[in-house]
Amino acid sequence: MTYVGQSASAAPQRDPEDPTDKVGLRDVVAAYVGLTKPRVIELLLLTTVPVMFFADRGIPPLGLVAATVVGGTLSAGSASVFNCVYDRDIDEQMRRTRRRALPRHIVSPRSALLFGVVLGVLSTVVLAVWVNALSAALAVAANAFYVFVYTMLLKRRTTQNIVWGGLAGCFPALIGWTAVTGELSWVPIILFAVVFFWTPPHTWALALRYREDYANVDVPMLPVVVPARQVARQIVLYSWVMVATSLLLWPVAETGLVYPVAALVLGAVFLVEAHRMWGRARDTEDLSVIQPMRLFHHSNLYLSLLFVAVALDPLLTR
Repeated sequence: MTYVGQSASAAPQRDPEDPTDKVGLRDVVAAYVGLTKPRVIELLLLTTVPVMFFADRGIPPLGLVAATVVGGTLSAGSASVFNCVYDRDIDEQMRRTRRRALPRHIVSPRSALLFGVVLGVLSTVVLAVWVNALSAALAVAANAFYVFVYTMLLKRRTTQNIVWGGLAGCFPALIGWTAVTGELSWVPIILFAVVFFWTPPHTWALALRYREDYANVDVPMLPVVVPARQVARQIVLYSWVMVATSLLLWPVAETGLVYPVAALVLGAVFLVEAHRMWGRARDTEDLSVIQPMRLFHHSNLYLSLLFVAVALDPLLTR
């Protein structure tokens, strides 16, 4: 399978005679693992497992949790591999991604593509056999959306790429819920929406830091197209909607006080940081002053702790 728009000749080839450029088995294994983007998988699982605790109103069967984690990991890894294959031409040119396996030619595109297919098939089998068909179908849908809609259709064409493409990263909340209950309801849909509104502030903060990289490869991330102050303003707007959406879970799911208190405190901290960045961005385009990575790291902490609260609420308020 060959994707259009790829360039293999632009990347420097490894010199097999250069002793500093030798690749051993450990390097190859690490390269294949790197193709799955483990740090992204961590975030996805963080929005899967806590929802299982919330759906069970306690501790779900550990075998079910294990199967869901394995299946989800394989599915997310598969989507990431396909993304790396398709984007290898721009990954070669970006500082943030040029050390990945495909730009360094440690793994061939064909081998990576086969690896992604195998992971996707294994994921579907694991989820369908040991979890349920609905969870398996949702994982397949998330994988397909990330690859075909975000990576191939939206990413290189519109500033709204991460807004709508980010839907793929919201599916783990649905998968975690259906793994336990076998059906959908408003509760996981609210958590789905929280992740949806969280994704633009999280990604645009990172894109601000690397906006020159995206500009050099003609990827129209919002920070490439508009001034930093407009990006920061959009981040503030999405952040307010995100926090408001997170608080909806309290009345809809009839949670205890652990979750709403955590959501309110975490949301307030996030909004303060978002407004501070907006204030800095209104006066300058200097990234050392704007400090977008502060918000990026805050966003990771916010999502992590919010979903920890999702898991703890039924355990502490039974």
